[in-house]
Order: sequence, then C-alpha cells, then structure tokens
Amino acid sequence: MIIFNKKFLFALISVVTLSFLLVACGGGDDETDQSQGEDTSKESEGTEGSEGDANADIEEQTWRFITEETKGQVQYEYAAEFAKRISEKTDGKITVEPYEYGGLGSEVDQVKSLQQGAVQLAVMSPGFTGNMVKEGQLFALHFLFPDSVETTQEILNTSEALNTDLRARYEEHQISPLAFWTEGAMQWTSNVGIDEPADFEGLKMRVQESPLMMESYKAYGASPQALSWSELYTGLDRGTVEGQENPIFFIYDAAFHEVQDTMTISNHNNYVAMTTVNTDWYNGLPENVKTIVDDTVEEMQAWVFEEQKTQNEKLLEEMKNDTEHPTEIIELTEEQRAAFREKAVPLQDYYIENVSEVDGEILNKLKEEIKAATE
Repeated sequence: MIIFNKKFLFALISVVTLSFLLVACGGGDDETDQSQGEDTSKESEGTEGSEGDANADIEEQTWRFITEETKGQVQYEYAAEFAKRISEKTDGKITVEPYEYGGLGSEVDQVKSLQQGAVQLAVMSPGFTGNMVKEGQLFALHFLFPDSVETTQEILNTSEALNTDLRARYEEHQISPLAFWTEGAMQWTSNVGIDEPADFEGLKMRVQESPLMMESYKAYGASPQALSWSELYTGLDRGTVEGQENPIFFIYDAAFHEVQDTMTISNHNNYVAMTTVNTDWYNGLPENVKTIVDDTVEEMQAWVFEEQKTQNEKLLEEMKNDTEHPTEIIELTEEQRAAFREKAVPLQDYYIENVSEVDGEILNKLKEEIKAATE
C-alpha cells in the first residue's frame, strides 16, 4: 500500500510538473502573440488615414518662390509663410525657398524665369506683364475698384472675370495665377504736394512697364516714365523721376519718404499682386500635391489681407511720428478725389479700344461683378 502510494504520488507529481511546464510555455506563447497583436494594432491605429500615410508617396523636392519685395515686406512674408505651411503639410518633404527681390534679377527677369520653369512659383504684379498679357493692364485703371479694401479683396477672391477668364490669358504664356490679392490702397508721393490734377502737370511720374499706366498719368498731365523699383530711390533722390505711387507700407519701408516731402492719401487704386506658378509644372504635379498647393493658396488669402492691413496701419503711424524725415501727409477730400476720378474714368474706354484684345469683355464682366458686390 505504501509502495503503491509512493508510486502514485511520484506519478502525480510528474504529471503536475509536466502540466505546469506546458501551461507556462503555452501561456508565454499566448502572451507573446497577444503582445504582438496589440503592438500591430496600436501601430495601425497611429498611422491609418494619417497625414504621414498621405505623404508617403511625396518625393523630397525643393521649389523656388520669387517675390518683388524684400524681407519684412508683404510679398516676401507671404512667400515665407507659404513655405512654412507647405513644409508642415508634407512632413518636410517639400522645401519652398523664398527669394527676395533682386535675387534672380529684375521684375522682368523674374517673369521670364517663371515662364521658362527656372522657378516654380512667383508673386507677380500685373503691371510688369502689361506688354505680354494686355488684359492684365486693367489693374492700372484708377478708381475701378471700390474704396473699401475689404470689398476689393472679396472681389479678387471670387471674380470669375479674373480667376477664370484673365487666368486663361496668362496661361497662354506659361503663367497660372492661382490667386489675386491686394497689398493695400495706393498713395502718391512727391515734392510738390498733390491735391489736384493740375499738380501733376509736367511731373516726371514713375510707373511700371504698363502702357496703360502711362496713359493714366498722361490724363492728369504728368510725364510718366517706366522704372524698376530697384532704381526708384536713386531716381527720386536725383530727380530723374519726381513722383511715384505705392501702398503706404512700401513707401515707408523702402524709405521713399526720405527723398519725397509729401504723401497724398488718394486711394486712387489698389496694388494687386498675383500668386503665380509655372503652368506646365503645376499641371504636372501629382493630384495630392496639387491639392496641398491649392488649399494653401486659398488659406493664404485671409492671412495676407491681415498682413498688409497690419503693415500699412503700423507704418503710417511710424511715418507720422518720424521726426528725422518728416513727411507732410495730404488727405484728399471726396470732392478732391472726384476731380481725379473725372479724368481717370475715361481711360476705361481707352483700355477697351486700344489695349484689350477681347473688346473689353473681361473688364466689362469685372465691372458687373464690382457693381453686384457694392450694391
């Protein structure tokens, strides 16, 4: 009996020990499998549908973005903010390099660089493409847009005449405007003090490379001269030119107030800039990348409006308080502005008859859009 019990006990202990080992081994496998399953699940949850996955097929690349202004000014700051957003949206795979004015030549040189694909993006002023895209000269027409800069920006955002019809004209030259935006209302500076059209008589007024700009100032009796802005400070200082127009932020930041005694708050026009791309390059982008570009351009419309507003308001105050280079600020009354408007509005007919290649269709459509926005 005792012998049986010992044998039984030994057998029992053996079975229990074996079972324990089997359970321990099996349990370990189960835990490993479960752990692996949990890790896989967590990894999947962390990346499925994420921006990382969406950007997985984006190749690393660098885009050049040229502007007509320098660091701190609206166009350059726009390009810098655009670059930041593109980098964030692509996990750093796409680098956008902003270029200050002059880094790749004059305004005309920059237009050629974009057309030829040497750069991918550019902030461009229609005035410097006036000889190439005739319809774009409509931005030189004084008193065309509303006095309200906010309303003007709304029109620029939504206008079919500009964003569809005018864009098509630019695309004939390998330039695609993705957006139009204002850098603020234009003002005049001079040493004579402009408060009536007669003050322009014989004044050597600097303009961009736009035939219609020249005609606009001839209508006031001025003697307009095309000049790159890189030469403008020196030209004003030496008297090569005697007056110029620009938004307030640019007048002060470029130090034109140092060589001009007066600034006339005329609000006769808006300085309109375009966010442009090389057409073939843009059309060749993968759809996901093109969507990122389009979305970013759309987002930037509100951003750049606030940027120009802040800069124009801030630098107007600085100009008023500048005792080293005091500037007489002349603010036109509505009656005074009406005298300039009377001479400027007939230029719309001149544009239709002598500039437009589509019998003024784009201008007339834009005027209807402006009328609808201001009624």
